[in-house]
Amino acid sequence: MNFPFGAVVGMDDMRLALVLNAVSPAVGGVLVRGEKGTAKSTAVRALAAVLPAVDVVPGCRFACDPAAPDPGCPDGPHDAGAAGHTRPARLVELPVGASEDRVVGALDLERALTEGVKAFEPGLLAAAHRGVLYVDEVNLLHDHLVDLLLDAAALGTAYVEREGVSVRHAARFLLVGTMNPEEGELRPQLLDRFGLTVEVAAPRDPDVRAEVVRRRFAFDAEPAAFTEQWAGEEAALSARIAGARAQLPHVVLSDAALRQVTAVCAAFDVDGLRADLVTARAAVAHAAWSGRDAVTEDDVRVAARLALPHRRRRNPFDAPGLDDETLEQALSDARPDDDSPDDEGPDGGGPHGGPDGGGGGGGGTPPPGGPGADASAGEPDGQGPVQKAPGTAPRGDGAHQADPGPAPAPERAAAAPTDPFRTRRLEVPGVGAGAAGRRSRARAVRGRVVGSRRPAGAVTRLHLPDTVLAAAPHQVARGRTGPALRIARDDLRQATVEGREGNLVLFVVDASGSMGSRARMGAVKGAVLSLLLDAYQRRDKVGLVTFRGAAAELALPPTWSVEAAAARLTDLPTGGRTPLAAGLLRAQEVLRVEGVRDPQRRPLLVVVTDGRATGARGGNHLGDAHAAAALLASAGTASVVVDCESGPVRLGLAATLGAHLGARTLRLEELAADALAATVRGAKRAA
Repeated sequence: MNFPFGAVVGMDDMRLALVLNAVSPAVGGVLVRGEKGTAKSTAVRALAAVLPAVDVVPGCRFACDPAAPDPGCPDGPHDAGAAGHTRPARLVELPVGASEDRVVGALDLERALTEGVKAFEPGLLAAAHRGVLYVDEVNLLHDHLVDLLLDAAALGTAYVEREGVSVRHAARFLLVGTMNPEEGELRPQLLDRFGLTVEVAAPRDPDVRAEVVRRRFAFDAEPAAFTEQWAGEEAALSARIAGARAQLPHVVLSDAALRQVTAVCAAFDVDGLRADLVTARAAVAHAAWSGRDAVTEDDVRVAARLALPHRRRRNPFDAPGLDDETLEQALSDARPDDDSPDDEGPDGGGPHGGPDGGGGGGGGTPPPGGPGADASAGEPDGQGPVQKAPGTAPRGDGAHQADPGPAPAPERAAAAPTDPFRTRRLEVPGVGAGAAGRRSRARAVRGRVVGSRRPAGAVTRLHLPDTVLAAAPHQVARGRTGPALRIARDDLRQATVEGREGNLVLFVVDASGSMGSRARMGAVKGAVLSLLLDAYQRRDKVGLVTFRGAAAELALPPTWSVEAAAARLTDLPTGGRTPLAAGLLRAQEVLRVEGVRDPQRRPLLVVVTDGRATGARGGNHLGDAHAAAALLASAGTASVVVDCESGPVRLGLAATLGAHLGARTLRLEELAADALAATVRGAKRAA
């Protein structure tokens, strides 16, 4: 039993975005970004319960509508107007580890070859038709699966093609993805494919948080009684969605309203025209939801706030956002001269203002807990106490605040990184079998076919030439009389595919005074930032160890969030001695722990240093560093040393460190892909 949608406290933007897609799936789905424990999953699962029920053809695995069945349905043909049965709209959850066959469906290749039967097993896209497809942690899903989902959501059709056999079926669903940005972002080109996006966060008002916990306790104690308490509002919301769906075809998008849509999109300089289409569709859906028969400026304003923030990103380190002043100016500039601003002001009647001016995104009466609350109701265990950001001043209720005490001794200011560049690819040697990505060679489900093997179970990707070769010597013994081959189960061969995997890239960065001037440290940070960008593009997990002064520090535990790593790197101070051995030993410990947590993700250690090692008097610091490097090498850790030594006279200490690590050593200026290309061109000219 799911938590009622109407009982979710606050979460206004999220509930409205979900409802607009329920009214008009052509909007293109919703991406919900937010910290852990903010009831993202709870709200999505609750949505299915308020969607209107659907009529389906009995026995059809593809949920065809008896009033207008799909003429190409694999289970068809169905007679139009035949009797059907009514069932609730489905919520289908797609796990992060799902295969392509599980998502789109699969042909039974064994039966197709041995019996000549085109047997198709529908996947999750077919199950989600006319319902909701929910992907939790969508940012951890492999890119090709995200592309596949978004294509099906945009086209309303899914295609499966294997060995010359094609199957297509209708797949119209409300796509909802949720993600925690701390675990890594979706690429901007994939972000753009989601129609709407919303940011959610735990409430900071103690009264609102108390209401969240109160409702969750009540639901956990007596789910049936709590659900019955909200049954009336749930029924009213379902009826309102059905009414908005019926109203949708009759909503008029005037030329003036369309001009406001395009003016807003142009003002924010978004790429392409998908933003204009999505904003227009969302504005029409909002007008229908609000009971209007024409799109107003307020509809455009609400739609733009949901459709544009994630489309303004230009690189992975940009945070989604929208400037209200720019939005209002664009709306004003595109407003016809004889029109005046809407009576409700810049914010309209709120993002959920219907014809009665009330009723949040969930419809019905606003939930208790305070107006304008942005709260959640599903997972109170994730809603911890408010934490102050480091370095912020304490806030008090009065005019005076406590004396913070004497200021700490000033530290050398952090050098700003130079602009990132495209780096050459650094790889882990050998062939792995870890998480899909784009860095190192791996056995995979997608990629280049490099051979075949006997299948251990069902054949998922047939190697047809090797199957025929295996069957050919047995044709006479099997009594073959015609042109058709007689193929036995033992003849089937599974294709062996080599693709790419993502790795754990652990950066060990020397932040000591030996790294030289601020300009030099800025270049080092720019290089590491470039490597972080490369790690993001290749779907790597990243971590950051720094060493300076007396010790090494794990500045960022292994994570998918390169944004967090970039922020830590940018703010990294420099100065002091060079405890190189401590940095390497800390890296070894991090890799050991991460190997237990995520054993399939192979590590790549990137050491950024000039190779010097200093510390307290009386120690063999360089020898200790080389011993620590030999320890990493003996564990088989793949490493790369980035030599940051500068000046006309070089000691070559980084290269010596690389030799002890068994690592490839690159000078800082050799990291750029353009430098590699220039080296190759120079070698060709010399030859």
